Amino acid sequence: IKESQTPFIVAINKIDKPAADVERIKNNLVENEIYLEGYGGGIPFVPISAKTGEGIPELLDMILLVADLEELSGAKENPASGFVIESNIDKKRGVSATLIITNGTLKKGVFIASEDTLSPVRNIEDFAGKKIDEASFSSPVRIIGFDKIPPTGAKFVSFKTKKEAEAYASEKSKAATYDTGKNENVDKKIIPVIIKSDFLGTLEAVIKEVSKIEHEKISIKIVQKGVGEISDNDAKIASSSGGAMILGFGVSVSK
Repeated sequence: IKESQTPFIVAINKIDKPAADVERIKNNLVENEIYLEGYGGGIPFVPISAKTGEGIPELLDMILLVADLEELSGAKENPASGFVIESNIDKKRGVSATLIITNGTLKKGVFIASEDTLSPVRNIEDFAGKKIDEASFSSPVRIIGFDKIPPTGAKFVSFKTKKEAEAYASEKSKAATYDTGKNENVDKKIIPVIIKSDFLGTLEAVIKEVSKIEHEKISIKIVQKGVGEISDNDAKIASSSGGAMILGFGVSVSK
């Protein structure tokens, strides 16, 4: 954020907890060269509790104030663009993603591309799950029908035709690279694992934590990862990978 010089607000969460110490957080931020208002800088902050809702109205007011001061704006006439917040697989409806629109207007009948994934916009749901015909910037929406799970944090762009969306996705696919053998030590015993979770955000968090595990005698190798229930195919991959462990987070096991 600092490198891109993007204006930002700090929300200090979990203030409902008995051990909450807002002053300690402020000092920690100063140590990391994030200077809040009243602490040697001008970065606004709001103490909040996502659980009780305390501070949320103040946070929303602060977002509007900062947007106004920075003269942030969008153009409704442009095709919608923005970012993927979360994505998952719904057993009944397929692959869905929650998007935040940062510019333009999203309408039914267009096509969305994010990285190398794409989806027709047949239905648009607002934050409450209500079906709407269109949405503009600052709106969170849910879109169902992606051909595969779009990565969280990825940018999305909308197009009038499927051909344009496919061309964008194809270019992104060509540019994508994947490193499978990072920091692998051949002298260590390799423990293969398969990780499945209910949401892509959960999966990414779990993989990040697993990657932090260090041991002098063993190394964990993720041979398969994905969103959705633990399937027969996962079992087959586990069997062919020397008996890999299958770890599931918030998912069921297929019959």
